[in-house]
Amino acid sequence: MSISEKEWKNEQERVRRVTGILAGHIRHLSEELGLHRTDVVELRKDFWEEVTVNFSSPDDLGETSTSLRQQAQVLSERERHHLQSSKALKKYRKLVVSPYFGRVDFAEREGEEAEPIYLGIGSLMEDDGTFLIYDWRAPISSLYYDSAPGPAVYTTPVGTVEGVMRLKRQYVIGDGVIHVMFDTGMTIGDELLQQVLSHTADDRMKSIVATIQKEQNAIIRNDSSRMLVVQGAAGSGKTSAALQRVAYLLYKYRDSLQADQVLLFSPNPLFNSYVSTVLPELGEDNMQQTTFQMYLEHRLGREFQLEDIFSQTESLLNEPDGEAADTRRQEIAYKSSVPFLRAIRAYASQLESEGMRFKPLVFQGKTVVSREEMVRRFYSFDPSIRLANRIDLMIGWLLKRIAEFGHEERGAEWVENAIELLDSSEYHRAYQTLRRKQHGKDQSFSDFDEEKDILSRYIVSQRLKPLRGWVKRSRFVDVKDLYASLFRDRERMERLNGEALPERWEAVCRRTLAALEQGELAYEDATPFLYLKELSEGFRTNTQIRHVFIDEVQDYSPFQLEFIRRIFPRAKMTVLGDLNQAIYAQGETLGDLGGLVGIYGPENTEVISLTKSYRSTYEIVEFTRRMISGGERIIPFNRRGDAPQVIELHGRGELLSAVEADIRDLHERGYAYVAVICKTAKESAEVHEALKDRLPVRLVTKETPNFQKGTLILPAYLAKGVEFDAVLIWDGSAEAYSRESERKLFYTACTRAMHVLHVYCDGQPSPFLPSPAKEKAGTRGDQV
Repeated sequence: MSISEKEWKNEQERVRRVTGILAGHIRHLSEELGLHRTDVVELRKDFWEEVTVNFSSPDDLGETSTSLRQQAQVLSERERHHLQSSKALKKYRKLVVSPYFGRVDFAEREGEEAEPIYLGIGSLMEDDGTFLIYDWRAPISSLYYDSAPGPAVYTTPVGTVEGVMRLKRQYVIGDGVIHVMFDTGMTIGDELLQQVLSHTADDRMKSIVATIQKEQNAIIRNDSSRMLVVQGAAGSGKTSAALQRVAYLLYKYRDSLQADQVLLFSPNPLFNSYVSTVLPELGEDNMQQTTFQMYLEHRLGREFQLEDIFSQTESLLNEPDGEAADTRRQEIAYKSSVPFLRAIRAYASQLESEGMRFKPLVFQGKTVVSREEMVRRFYSFDPSIRLANRIDLMIGWLLKRIAEFGHEERGAEWVENAIELLDSSEYHRAYQTLRRKQHGKDQSFSDFDEEKDILSRYIVSQRLKPLRGWVKRSRFVDVKDLYASLFRDRERMERLNGEALPERWEAVCRRTLAALEQGELAYEDATPFLYLKELSEGFRTNTQIRHVFIDEVQDYSPFQLEFIRRIFPRAKMTVLGDLNQAIYAQGETLGDLGGLVGIYGPENTEVISLTKSYRSTYEIVEFTRRMISGGERIIPFNRRGDAPQVIELHGRGELLSAVEADIRDLHERGYAYVAVICKTAKESAEVHEALKDRLPVRLVTKETPNFQKGTLILPAYLAKGVEFDAVLIWDGSAEAYSRESERKLFYTACTRAMHVLHVYCDGQPSPFLPSPAKEKAGTRGDQV
């Protein structure tokens, strides 16, 4: 039904009134913040002038402590008020530009006058408590996303509310002016989606609160499942929905959940930058963001030279078919698998009765405690005590042995030499140490023997300090040798595994042991090694994290997911993935995402599928979905555009000229983000070298922190999770992409395109490209 001119005028008048109220709030808060800022600065500057500091007596000390506490509380309160006002000001500044995007008229009973409910990125109330705008995360706002006019229901913390929706209206408002307004019977009208999705790419992901679909809303508002699994086609909005989900959780549980209690594992550092503005845009602080590789580096980087997932992939893509490639793939598949996880668990249980390995405690060439002694002590404990608990007992015992050793060493010649070499500052430190032990009494060394005894104790204690720290960190457990022993005894490994080992097991063992000897740890070894370390020393759990999000979960192994579950025992988990984009070797062991149900059990797990693709034009989705098995289930959104082009060329010279011409043409057509996607980092560097003198291009590597406008050259595996106006596949020939293991990598590269997709082929096109394909050089007018 069309909107009358009078109604349009009334709606515009309401926008004018609301933006006027917002402008008033902005003026008031700006003035208030100026005063608060001055107060905070003055309080910090005068902090110590307002505090009486006196340590003369216990009473004076208590008075000083009280004075410090009171002044700190005043300062903290002013800073907290300043922070809250700053956040409110940011929200109002966003709302004044576009105060709301939707409206529903809802009545709880038939015949009752419907209340108009306006939705925006934040709430706004009049002085009398009437809502002018509801936050999109409020319970009543779910009507807009889940229902059409007619009978409707929404859920609140105290139960469900039933009623009737009389109207659903959508707006596009900019600078206080209504540009688009229409009534719809759908959740989100195609008119609004068309407008939003026709935009060009950006270097940052944007909020989707105005266009959230019903199935996405189910992801966002799900707060009952311990494990939420989202299987979504490329461009289906699964990552966007996950970020809105974080904003929703922070809003709903604002009294008990902070942004730093939410953790996102993203596919690469580049992606962290890409999604970094979504939550601030919605008025929330950013959650913690990391990659699994960064976590591994944090835990193991001091002990080993760690391979990352990109180096692993690069080596596999550049490795010619043959024994070496087969061995590596078998090694990755096995070390990422559930059988290997079970084998390591069985091995840890076996260590409770035999086979534990330790490093001796050595000080200045002297053995403090030998390996043999440690093993005897370890197995002298009650057999019912678990492995990690025995390590705690060992720490206590070893610290006692170090103390005994230190007592014996006080008279050693090296200690006397060290006393003679003490400078005045070290002597003063020894005196201060003694004074503290004497509870602050002013005491001097009364004679030479006493002085020597005190200094001996001090020197020995200081020199043994690193060894005590080494013991407290459980470094005496020889995890490296424990892990290596798995690859030295085939019979034991077969018993632990419970099934046949990989065909090339001996070659796998040689590779593993050689790398460990060199202080290197392959990517596929890092998680099993760390898991064994945690089982033997005790898991370092993080109970502060309440929600863990994992994007591109298809690239994780079951082993890695189980490890993440163990280290965040109190967290709910949301995982997002697309099996058709499983481009890394260990992800192949995951199988169906439905298998993730086993992590927390079917009763605690919900699986949601998103099959509609919004990123790319209808023509691009139609083209790319024919590249993969099951692609017929992907539903393209009806946004029309140019058909993808598959262009056959012959030789590097033709390829360079065609790519250069297309890049110039695409930028002239207004596309700001153009990606030349190559297969590998090696190929990307070569293409960048060839093009950089012809036109401005930027090479993206695994160290690149963020995107910039222009033409980017990057390997396919670094393009995951992001989108570009136009994608130019450097070489989609049969020579480049013919192995079945490369099909998903090729598909992932092609699905990065929003508006334009060109696939260049140096020779015969890849068999993964849909038929009919094949445009010859010089016949660019024929499109697929």
